[in-house]
Amino acid sequence: MISSLQNGRIKQLVKLNNRRQRDAARLTLVEGEREVLRALAAGVVPTAVFVCPELLTNQEMAAQLRQLAARGTEWVEITTAVFQKIAYRGESGGVVLTVPYWPTRLTDLPQTANPFYIVVDNVEKPGNLGAILRTADAAGVDGVIVTGDSSTDIFNPNVVRASLGTLFHVPVAVSGVKGTAVWLRQRHIQIIAATPAGQTSYTNVPMHGPVAIVMGSEAHGLGDDWLAQTDTHVVIPMHGIADSLNLSTATALLLYEVVRQRGQ
Repeated sequence: MISSLQNGRIKQLVKLNNRRQRDAARLTLVEGEREVLRALAAGVVPTAVFVCPELLTNQEMAAQLRQLAARGTEWVEITTAVFQKIAYRGESGGVVLTVPYWPTRLTDLPQTANPFYIVVDNVEKPGNLGAILRTADAAGVDGVIVTGDSSTDIFNPNVVRASLGTLFHVPVAVSGVKGTAVWLRQRHIQIIAATPAGQTSYTNVPMHGPVAIVMGSEAHGLGDDWLAQTDTHVVIPMHGIADSLNLSTATALLLYEVVRQRGQ
């Protein structure tokens, strides 16, 4: 039982909220009953389970974690005070996992008969990326591709939380702009860019076949590097004084237009 807030293991755990420390350890944090259960359902094997017995109430989750501990996953018990130090949310169910990074190559994305991808370039907020993952999961997207030099990375614990654990079920790749464009073209996938400079409403472009929707950041939109690589530029009509929508909202509109056109 770890009770000291100054314990070395606990300090290392807290450091995983920093990207540099995450990348060095190649570990991220998972907390929350829904997130933990979805990670386990996806076959994720944590390196360690930090458990606060006083806060652990979900017996299904507890049973699954004990099975992992019996097969070699480290089981560490901590006090309530220590749990509150390492958990972002107080209602996280008494469990925090350390989870190893997994492959994020384009070649790891599933190959389907009628591919449907979303590309997100330079996403600025982990909450937006997490929300996009939830929408991608709901819309049946075959994969999410993250490009650009943004400070937001898919292993950010805030992405895990905002995605409600769908990060573990939606295939995700991280790649450069040119590499992604080449990969999509080699597979004869139509590349559609959403941009305020587009002349065609997104509802007037055929999306029945293989398609990749490319979305840019809220602040800057898509850069010239992506706009030069895309086949079609579409716009979401704006009738008020606002000049942009939230990125996750705009992405949802485009993804569900694909769903609508495909008749699913």
